[in-house]
Amino acid sequence: MLRDKEISSRELTEAVLARIDEINPRLNAVVEVARDSALVAADEADRAIAGHDGRPLLGLPVTVKEAFRVAGMHSTWGLPAFRDHIADRDATVVRRLRRAGAVVVGTSNIPTMLGDFGQSANEIYGATANPWNPDRAPGGSSGGGAAAVAAGLSFLEYGSDLAGSLRIPAAFCGVYGLKPTAGTVPASGFQPPYVPDPVPSDLTTMTTLGPLARSAGDLRTAFAVTGGPEAPMSRAYAWSPAPPRHHRLGDVRVGVVFDHPSAPVDAEIGAALHSTVDALTGAGARVVEGWPSDVDPQESYESFGFLLRMFLAFAEGSAFEDAPDFLRHERRRLESRAAWGRYFDEVDVFLCPVAFTTAVPHDGRPFAERMIGDRPYSDLAFWISHASLPGLPVVSAPIGRTGDGLPIGVQIVGPPHEDDTAITVAELLEGLVGGYQPPPL
Repeated sequence: MLRDKEISSRELTEAVLARIDEINPRLNAVVEVARDSALVAADEADRAIAGHDGRPLLGLPVTVKEAFRVAGMHSTWGLPAFRDHIADRDATVVRRLRRAGAVVVGTSNIPTMLGDFGQSANEIYGATANPWNPDRAPGGSSGGGAAAVAAGLSFLEYGSDLAGSLRIPAAFCGVYGLKPTAGTVPASGFQPPYVPDPVPSDLTTMTTLGPLARSAGDLRTAFAVTGGPEAPMSRAYAWSPAPPRHHRLGDVRVGVVFDHPSAPVDAEIGAALHSTVDALTGAGARVVEGWPSDVDPQESYESFGFLLRMFLAFAEGSAFEDAPDFLRHERRRLESRAAWGRYFDEVDVFLCPVAFTTAVPHDGRPFAERMIGDRPYSDLAFWISHASLPGLPVVSAPIGRTGDGLPIGVQIVGPPHEDDTAITVAELLEGLVGGYQPPPL
């Protein structure tokens, strides 16, 4: 509509700002609005559109996670001591979104230090509600962004994923999320306020940056304009997304695991996943059940947990007394990456649950005391760990809703550095099952 001049960026941005004014007080998804600068950027986009500028996001209102540095806006990571911290420059991702023509209208809520995968709450901004049920949380740590995209407060969001921080919110809020192949999207400008800027990207970290959107195709567009190395590496290497392996479901080889004793899924989630696989089979896809050979899911989960704790200890500057075990778990990570690489020689994508449950109730207790029914809160990390450990690309896609209306998601795991294979399968699946539906606000 923007390209065809059916609507101007100014009109669209004003509509999004009005939507934020109307809906956000109920959700607390967008924590800071850049109203004046967004309207200036929208006017500039309209002039560029009139000049037949073909940038892919030109004039589109978007939001980004509060953990990204956005020039002139707060980036606190939810830390009260830094409530007045304002970024003096854009993170690389923000700069690339703007370069593609996007209009940044605001930033979205997070848990303190991004340290939660079930909800998004902190002392500065408070808690974000799930747009499908305000008594439920939207997931974390990109929960504010997922809620904003689901509720129509943004057309596109950019967040991060270490322990499911994109995938779980996408599933809980009924939108699409992409965790790209590790190291593909630069992380400069994505760091706590007490860390000097800029910090160069670290390609070995399990933290990845990626988009949230209302369609798989929008993930592709956002990924294409934000991926690739930055200077000095970009002076030596050119990057473009690898093409998908197939364009028809009838040509796709699909691996699938429906359940596991370490994190047994709720009955309705299992039923939705079975229905999804039935739809794939009906479309001609070849389905293979079971984990890749040489992948022990329980060992992978344990190693992911160890490396996650070590990463957090390093980030906090604290001692980690289990450090002598690092080599054993790092070896297991490398073995996992090799095993998945062999698996994707014979299979195109791998499907499994995002989480064993749908959106959880708000819970203000300390992390270690929280329970989901009779199960530890930490069990939410089981299903997301298997793609995180080897750094594989994953799309979290909506595939239906429970009887009480809560969204259900599936992970579509792709081969390393073939992110668009997972995106394309999500896009094709969108025509068969699930897909984005607006919540009943």
